[in-house]
Amino acid sequence: MTRPNPTLPDPHRPAVLIVVATSGEAAHLTPLTGAFGERLRVQVMVSGVGPVAAALATQRALLTAPYALAISAGIGGAYPASGLKPGDLAVSSRIIQADLGAWDDGQFLEFTALGLSVLPPATEEDGPHADPAVTAGHFPAWERAAQVAARAGAQLGPLLTLGSVTGDHRAARHLEARHPGALTEGMEGAGVAHAALLAAVPSLEVRGVSNPVGPRDRAAWRIPQALAATRRGVEAALLTLLD
Repeated sequence: MTRPNPTLPDPHRPAVLIVVATSGEAAHLTPLTGAFGERLRVQVMVSGVGPVAAALATQRALLTAPYALAISAGIGGAYPASGLKPGDLAVSSRIIQADLGAWDDGQFLEFTALGLSVLPPATEEDGPHADPAVTAGHFPAWERAAQVAARAGAQLGPLLTLGSVTGDHRAARHLEARHPGALTEGMEGAGVAHAALLAAVPSLEVRGVSNPVGPRDRAAWRIPQALAATRRGVEAALLTLLD
């Protein structure tokens, strides 16, 4: 019997786009394309680092074929108040571009306070956007995110995206205060979520924890454990899609 080619469109197999920043992250997830090949069409794509690279790569992929889900996957730092340790896993309840806004005499103003939006103006055909928070870069996660977290033994909460990595405790505490319950920090999630939203495709972010957010202490990083956790989260998402 001829086995389906996991890279080709097939109306009988939902397609999932998995976006990662680096080839090292991709290497740990690519085997899932074969493991799920008979039931899902899984594409693992390396976007490059940062939200702009992730958004552009995601948009390009979503224009080529229909997808049931877009996943931003990779390793990242955990905020101190999250209680997460290296090797733990976080799944997004929301995906937040946390550095969009303006500083005004020590106070950070988000786009809502500035009267700005990450979205183009809605047309009469579009109707109003359902979630005003999206205009500030707070993107909704896939409605089955809680099921993914439970299946993977992960913590569920807001995951933050920044264009530069937070490198001191004071900045980490400030981000936690602005985004209560924030679990992890990455550089691509909101880019994937933004592009997916505009394409009307659900999105999810999964982050394996490699280190605490704060001063860079490479000796404390646990990258292999974080990569293994990331794979566990992506696999849980694929299984949940099949339920």
